[in-house]
Amino acid sequence: MTDDELLARFAKNAPAFQAFLPELTAEERHSFCEIARLVHDEGLDWYFTDIKNEYFRFGRKNNGNDTAVRKGTLGFFEKKDDRICFCFNSNIVRNMDDNVKDKKFSLNSTTVNIAKRVLEMNQDDIAGRLKTDRNGLWPDDYPPLPKKKNRTVLQDTMPENKDIMPADSSAETVNLILYGPPGTGKTYATAAEAVRLCGETVPEDRKELMAAYHRLIRAGRIEFVTFHQSLAYEDFVEGLRPQQGMAGGGPDGEQPAAGFTLVPRDGIFRRIVREALGETEETEDTFSLAGKRVFKLSMGVAGDHDDAHIFENAIRDGYAIIGYGELDFTDPRFASPDAILKAVQDSGVVWDKVLTSASGWVKMPNIFRNQMRIGDIIVVSRGNGLFRAIGQITGDYYFEPLEERPDYAHRRKVRWLWVSPEGEPVDRIYAKDFSMATVYQLNRDLINVPALAQYIGRQHDTSPVTPQPYVLIIDEINRANISKVFGELITLLEPDKRLGQPNELQVRLPYSGDLFGVPSNLHIIGTMNTADRSIALLDTALRRRFDFRELMPDPTQLETVDGIDLPAVLRALNERIEYLFDREHQIGHAYFIKCTARQGSNGIDQVMRDRIIPLLAEYFYEDWDKVAAVLGDATEAEGDYEGGFLNREKLPVPRGLGLEGEGSARYRWRVRTQQEGFDYNRGLLDV
Repeated sequence: MTDDELLARFAKNAPAFQAFLPELTAEERHSFCEIARLVHDEGLDWYFTDIKNEYFRFGRKNNGNDTAVRKGTLGFFEKKDDRICFCFNSNIVRNMDDNVKDKKFSLNSTTVNIAKRVLEMNQDDIAGRLKTDRNGLWPDDYPPLPKKKNRTVLQDTMPENKDIMPADSSAETVNLILYGPPGTGKTYATAAEAVRLCGETVPEDRKELMAAYHRLIRAGRIEFVTFHQSLAYEDFVEGLRPQQGMAGGGPDGEQPAAGFTLVPRDGIFRRIVREALGETEETEDTFSLAGKRVFKLSMGVAGDHDDAHIFENAIRDGYAIIGYGELDFTDPRFASPDAILKAVQDSGVVWDKVLTSASGWVKMPNIFRNQMRIGDIIVVSRGNGLFRAIGQITGDYYFEPLEERPDYAHRRKVRWLWVSPEGEPVDRIYAKDFSMATVYQLNRDLINVPALAQYIGRQHDTSPVTPQPYVLIIDEINRANISKVFGELITLLEPDKRLGQPNELQVRLPYSGDLFGVPSNLHIIGTMNTADRSIALLDTALRRRFDFRELMPDPTQLETVDGIDLPAVLRALNERIEYLFDREHQIGHAYFIKCTARQGSNGIDQVMRDRIIPLLAEYFYEDWDKVAAVLGDATEAEGDYEGGFLNREKLPVPRGLGLEGEGSARYRWRVRTQQEGFDYNRGLLDV
């Protein structure tokens, strides 16, 4: 690879570096490339960062993807004094002299030699600590670095706005709440946001967008729920529900029981978690891991030329095979491990230690013959750090020695679901490296079930797998008792505590007793009406675990209709509401978005009479003087008054109260009738 080709790979998805590249001298360009090659040859990864004045780092990524947690950062290129310089982190140069420690080097041949010397002197430490057991990655081997999520409050408009609805999907787990006054398009925006998070391009046409949205709902990828005051943990996570016919029964189970018992039932959230984990029922188009166990299996020695045919023949002919001698365990009596132990002891082989049921020559055949069931999944290892095939057991144990290796004779029929002879990193599907044991059951809690399920569904496709994203939309998230509904999920929702992440947490659910964690491929979008409940009252624990995006009224979404300047009407209303009340109770543009005429269904007058004026009365607790002020109908004049939207009549003092001539006048406010009509220019637009 030439220097120009290599620099193009670094610049491909890094606009800042791309812009700076022409300023590098020929020596700097060549030195940059030489250091990059040295690092790559050590099996280390190059990756982008979004740190100010820093371009690239090198080290090791757990899963070889853009959002994986780093196992170690060893050095980086950064900008200093308008030049690019190179430096090592202190963790790699702790044994080096002071000429290397805490130094930033210009890009020249001397720096290349220093980099070479540091890498050579720390080679064992790098290989041991970072496990450089796969080829290193270049920056363009990753997807483009996701945009940084906003941690501050942003004011956005309708969901078609590309600033808040980018078409590219982020692999990073998203917990997002859209908040703002009523009518600002929060629920409207969730459809586009959910489609984007599911990894699909967001159509500009609303009908096409909703078609994609409903298709994803039917596929189980998007779930929608509205929170309310009566919602509880038992509805959202899991609860006990009565079930008839489970409290006993007739002889041989022929008669159903007359009573009932309480059984755990999944709530809304746990159902979509099961979907995201691939634990749903199996259909013709899907593959479920429910009820299946997963075993690690070694077949031959990876990289050993003499053993290569063992793996190749097994894949070709549809079986799994292990060694452990030429004893035939087909007889039914070998369903007992004691029988296997006795047969091995009586085989005439001289053993260097006493055999027990825990010895490999007994334990491995017993697991392979007796513990693995038809339907279970096997993952074939390639060393301890890679896997190279996934299959499903379709037959019982049988004995058939290989002609050239008769010690390999114990077989099971297998349907191979995915094969990649070169192998892929085990941490894509399992949270730890394989052990040396030939066959053993994998810990279900450590399996990345979505990734494994997708490998299973792809047959012989060897491209990297990313679990399908799922989205849960929670409308009106602040209307429920958050602590009561979420329970222990408050902690599990954090991205770094999701399944497969470095700080992964699982809890044991109170009703089913199952271990439960939240997968990283499940995104959560909430909406919150700030006029319904103050944002300050939202549970602090939940606030810390969500990003918040503010959606405020946007008059530019409106236009003049039948001579009425709707943008000016909305601005006038909101300016007065904010002055008399607060900004959280403004009126959103969605109230007027469908108005195409002044009169008639969805006409401007109808929206004002049936929606806006009642909302103002609620905001101001029936204080009609303030409602009149917002509508421009306030007046200091005494007596009756006809305004643009409200009419005022002076109330006479009822006889018998004894209040004649005392106190200020009192008034009755009335919304103008349809026949009287509204005058927008009188109160709202005459200022």
